[in-house]
Amino acid sequence: MSEAPGEGTVDGEVVVEEPGEEVRELFGVAFSAAEHFADMLVEEGELRGLVGPRELPRLWSRHLVNSAAVVPFLPSRGTVADIGSGAGFPGIVVALLRPDLEVTLIETMERRVEWLDDVVTELDLDNVTIRRARAEEVKDRYDAVTARAVANLSKLVRLTAPLLRQGGALLALKGAKAEAEVEDAKYVIKKAKLLPATVHEVVTPGEEVTRVVEVRRRAAR
Repeated sequence: MSEAPGEGTVDGEVVVEEPGEEVRELFGVAFSAAEHFADMLVEEGELRGLVGPRELPRLWSRHLVNSAAVVPFLPSRGTVADIGSGAGFPGIVVALLRPDLEVTLIETMERRVEWLDDVVTELDLDNVTIRRARAEEVKDRYDAVTARAVANLSKLVRLTAPLLRQGGALLALKGAKAEAEVEDAKYVIKKAKLLPATVHEVVTPGEEVTRVVEVRRRAAR
């Protein structure tokens, strides 16, 4: 839905949606930290080129809650890499909701790396490592790799397949065209020796549907 000029502002000030009870329950004990993260984005996100002004009024639903949709598909323990972390979606949200996982944020742009470092320090996230690198430069292997608004699925599979351990999974947050992307990526997925993709439809607070595409490497026998 397109926004009318000035929508989401009062007297030139951005008005951010208030997270409701469902959102508070979704984040649980991490809600306070998530709220702090949201406040940081409202104060600095547009200034630092991280979030567009039209995104700020729906910061919770479009970004934080959307990012949280990936959490149910994360491994029970181990390591997660978030490629193209940008403003911190979904990587920071993953780290907040799963403090038991070791999360690596992989980002190429220096100003975004500086922002992520500020967030990690401010929120005291001791389970997060930040790497300034391209995904294809990283030689480590992870139990899961997350991505949001990075590339189409075919390109994502090429970028992330080398990062997956046996049994590991790419978890990509996608929009309404998720099924079409899966169809287009079939050959690339097969060539990468990964299992066929699964599209999970997650209903988030507000009855919005978020799609998580899961592409898994076969577990060791």
